[in-house]
Amino acid sequence: MSPTPDSAVRTYIDRHRAAFLDDLAAWLRIPSVSAQPEHASDVRRSADWLAAKLRETGFPTVEVWPTEGAPAVFAEWPSADPDAPTVLVYGHHDVQPAAREDGWDSEPFEPVVRGNRLYARGAADDKGQVFFHTLGVRAHLAATGRTTPAVTLKLLIEGEEESGSPHFRALVEEHAERLAADAVIVSDTGMWSEDTPTVCTGMRGLAECEIRLYGPDQDIHSGSFGGAVPNPATAAARLVAALHDEHARVAVPGFYDGIVELTDRERELFAELPFDEERWLRTAKSRAAHGEAGHTTLERIWARPTAEVNGIGGGYQGPGSKTIIPSSATVKLSFRLVAGQDPAHIEKAVRAWAAEQVPAGIRAEIDFGSATRPCLTPLDHPALRSVVRAMGRAFEGPVRFTREGGSGPAADLQEVLGAPVLFLGISVPSDGWHAPDEKVELDLLLKGVETSAYLWGDLADTWRPAP
Repeated sequence: MSPTPDSAVRTYIDRHRAAFLDDLAAWLRIPSVSAQPEHASDVRRSADWLAAKLRETGFPTVEVWPTEGAPAVFAEWPSADPDAPTVLVYGHHDVQPAAREDGWDSEPFEPVVRGNRLYARGAADDKGQVFFHTLGVRAHLAATGRTTPAVTLKLLIEGEEESGSPHFRALVEEHAERLAADAVIVSDTGMWSEDTPTVCTGMRGLAECEIRLYGPDQDIHSGSFGGAVPNPATAAARLVAALHDEHARVAVPGFYDGIVELTDRERELFAELPFDEERWLRTAKSRAAHGEAGHTTLERIWARPTAEVNGIGGGYQGPGSKTIIPSSATVKLSFRLVAGQDPAHIEKAVRAWAAEQVPAGIRAEIDFGSATRPCLTPLDHPALRSVVRAMGRAFEGPVRFTREGGSGPAADLQEVLGAPVLFLGISVPSDGWHAPDEKVELDLLLKGVETSAYLWGDLADTWRPAP
């Protein structure tokens, strides 16, 4: 093994820091808000800007791929070593809506450095974390004297992640041959804290549904008919009450079929993190922890499946009273899924369970939206070990492990491409994703650059995927 010299990498990064940050600021000035139609041209401009910068970085193949929505950017830089692994980096160039009146201390699309922090929409989520790979690969080449990366490096930077990635899976399926990789690196994630570097090893999946319950053909008088016909609002309440058992486990039969349970080692690693539950509760604006019995709070939000009531309504909601039996009621549910759970199986199980809860005389309609599959990388995967070593070199200390309680399109890459998904991110909770005054810590951003510079050589030196 001939690792990239750390001093050479750091010297290169230091020399190019100012230009790197100037370029990132230029990108951040483009308001690529995919959720707002009036910014469609800005999202296209963002894709074109990134494509030009990737060509300037040295990628010999760079293309802007259209979708039915916003464009994605694809780039490829083959390694001179024909046996080198192929790695695909995923991120996104669209951002959340932002306006000064939302509570920003400065214009959200006019980047400003205060102290050692860069403030702008997209600074952390996700332009900053995409862009650190451009300087990282250049530092890798400069420090090793190579003219091509040690791995065949591909990038796929989508333009609709903040709008739910509605066309992403179709894009991946259409270009599956071009995107083929031995591993996928997702740089749209974060770390535990500034002084506790971590690598995420999995994300939960997501299934959502709306259940509409219909009773009388119109609202009717509760004195004349109450107690003699079924009430859809009552049926909705009973359905919600039946969702969990007394131990806060999801009571839908078959819900836990096939799940990958936490290992003892994973539970030990979670327990090593400096978790302050009281502080976490303050962040959650809540007064008590609650959830499935037998599991810690971190296990509940990272590694256990859930069922949540996102909304429940029906009948009169105005001031005063209106003595009716409402004609309809609605329940909105979401299910976070863990490795081993199949969204199609969950939908079938929920439909069967709901049918059992609905009394005679109530008609139920259930609509499921598009689902996201969970993904999980085993702790002993050699590519994950490379990520951990590269980050450990950059941060000069131990790297711990987390999972992500939310969901994202990474599972589509894992499923379509058949490649393990690994997470490399340097954002911290205080960066304020989706909030006013989003920022990125500049020291951590450059640690991301450094990690990227070390990673490609480590992967090439220590991992040769089976043909």
